[in-house]
Amino acid sequence: MSTIRSFISGHYNELLLFLKSVSFSRAIRVGIAVTLPVVVGLQLGYLEIGLALSFGAFWSSPSDVTGSPQHRKIGILVSAALVMLVSFIKGYLHFELWLLLPILGLLTFVIAFISVYGFRASLVSFSGLMALVLSFSHDAEHLEVFQYAVLLGVGGLWYLLLSKLWYRVNPKAETEEYLAETYVLTATFIETRGKLIDPSEDHEKLQVKLQQLQNELTENHETLREILILSRRASGLSNYQDKRLLIFVQLVEMLETAIANPGSYSRMNALFMNHPHYIKMFQDVIFEMSFQLRSIAESGSDKKNLPGNNTIRQCFEEVRAQIDLHRNNLDYEEYLMLQNLLEYQEKQFGKLKRIKWLLGDPRAAEADVIDRKAARRFVALQEYNPMLLIRNFSFKSTIFRHSVRLSVTFMIAYALGSMFPFQNPQWILLSVIVIMRPSYGLTKIRAKDRIAGTLIGGAIATGMVFLIRDPYIYGAMGVASLVIALSMLQRNFRASATFITLGVISIYAILQPDILTVIKFRILDTLAGAGLSYAAMLWLWPTWEYVGIRESIEKSVKANRHFLHKITEYYQKKGNIPTSFNIARKEAFLGTSALNTSFQRMAQEPGSKQRDAEKVYELVVLNHTFLASLASLSTYIQLHQTTEASEHFKVVTEKIEKNMERVLQCLKDRKCDFANAFAESNPFLRNSCLS
Repeated sequence: MSTIRSFISGHYNELLLFLKSVSFSRAIRVGIAVTLPVVVGLQLGYLEIGLALSFGAFWSSPSDVTGSPQHRKIGILVSAALVMLVSFIKGYLHFELWLLLPILGLLTFVIAFISVYGFRASLVSFSGLMALVLSFSHDAEHLEVFQYAVLLGVGGLWYLLLSKLWYRVNPKAETEEYLAETYVLTATFIETRGKLIDPSEDHEKLQVKLQQLQNELTENHETLREILILSRRASGLSNYQDKRLLIFVQLVEMLETAIANPGSYSRMNALFMNHPHYIKMFQDVIFEMSFQLRSIAESGSDKKNLPGNNTIRQCFEEVRAQIDLHRNNLDYEEYLMLQNLLEYQEKQFGKLKRIKWLLGDPRAAEADVIDRKAARRFVALQEYNPMLLIRNFSFKSTIFRHSVRLSVTFMIAYALGSMFPFQNPQWILLSVIVIMRPSYGLTKIRAKDRIAGTLIGGAIATGMVFLIRDPYIYGAMGVASLVIALSMLQRNFRASATFITLGVISIYAILQPDILTVIKFRILDTLAGAGLSYAAMLWLWPTWEYVGIRESIEKSVKANRHFLHKITEYYQKKGNIPTSFNIARKEAFLGTSALNTSFQRMAQEPGSKQRDAEKVYELVVLNHTFLASLASLSTYIQLHQTTEASEHFKVVTEKIEKNMERVLQCLKDRKCDFANAFAESNPFLRNSCLS
């Protein structure tokens, strides 16, 4: 009974978190923006105008994602302008199939190619593609083409207004949610590290999980940087944002401190196998810190529910007492390892206490002040130079290949839909633009999830047909399903596809009596779109990760070399830590995370395309180990009093930098003839010579 109760309680809490989430709030916002104009239009007898406003709002909404308010506003405005332009052009495309196909292909390529300007631009591009596809299913009867296009733009402005009003109601929601997610990810990262000190655990599996968590944390950190640093102080939340930025700094340092203390797990295994009673004591400390981070995530801004420090202090006292008590039974190396592990945990505890102190709402004068002008340098601003289009206009560019592949697949899908008796051929086109992504692995996963979600949604809808006859119930279910689908889009694509299918079929159930035929064609169209997308990724100018991973390795090595150079520079001068030092450290972490992600994409590809996978994996591990060593050196120099940098240190670091230059030259030339003399003693250099 207690198991059932805990299961229900856990899922109930998950449901509450979901309902409070920014993604669900955004889905509600889109639902209101879409339904309100239709309802008003029906009441006033201007349904066609209401539909145009709804379509404009819906097609402009994808770019309304997490980030600074200014970036969101620009994204929505550009989406609205693109939707207007696409709909205006589509309104005059009444040609024979042989002439229409190349025009559609060119239009699709141009819209997709906008994605070279980054993630938000890719969402603007998706808005344009969605407007192009869905315009095939609706033609205005009483409005001129230019009038319909203008109304779509007004619909985008209506959505922007609603979005800004929504943000004003709860401007802290986005910051709090991403901070809470970062607390939980950091807690899981620390907990996983705690499990690694147990020799009986599967270390290989835990190390893989650690790398995945590090990648997720790095992505979260980038998002929070944009939210906290680029948000306007004029919003009236400057004090709140400043404190959250200080908390964010502590969370970043917790991750970097952990990576800077990787520990020799083979030696630690031997230590804990000889002295197993230390395992539980250290894990008590680690797991309590993890628990407290999760508690902070749950408490949010409520300082009354923040966990205290007494429990964790008792854990530390017990560990210190046991180390002192059994000191005579330890050799010097074992004692030193335990002391280092204890010191590392105390550093993490110091950061945890600092987070709780900041959340306790200290006076502004007591908290540190972060120079926002300097902090802006930590945010990677997207380049919007038109020359970027020219530089990417080549088959060497992943986005160019994707745009060409998408446009050809779009033409094939439209031709099939026109020549064969598909009920709604635009569903094939929609499946193609939703499923197809630049990488093979993601396209494959989305194709599977889209098919599975459509089949599940179709099965549920078939059962609904025999139980429900009321059109008002269908209407309510359609709106509710679409809201849930939009809120699940980033979390669970399969579940989102299921609810999209339910929503679309519910709406069609109001318009068409033969709903079973609609369900059948919905499934067939989705299968056709998924099949075309998957086939295109295999045979139409495919982009395999082994081609681009060399660039990821090069960027990561460059970032690590630059970080090493900054560490050497700082050690020789000391004093205040310059902003350039912290930026170099951030870039090194981002480079390693990008390389890990690139290798994971490679692992999802067919075995025949995973060239030099073992060498690449060893490079990924070596790169990660090297960064951990740099982080450890950096932390030690910052936190300890040291002598002046010796000549020996300068010679060694200079030698390492030269070796890394040779690694980069190997990657550039694709050969390492000059490296044979010391390749055996330099595995990093040896493995960089990929065939």
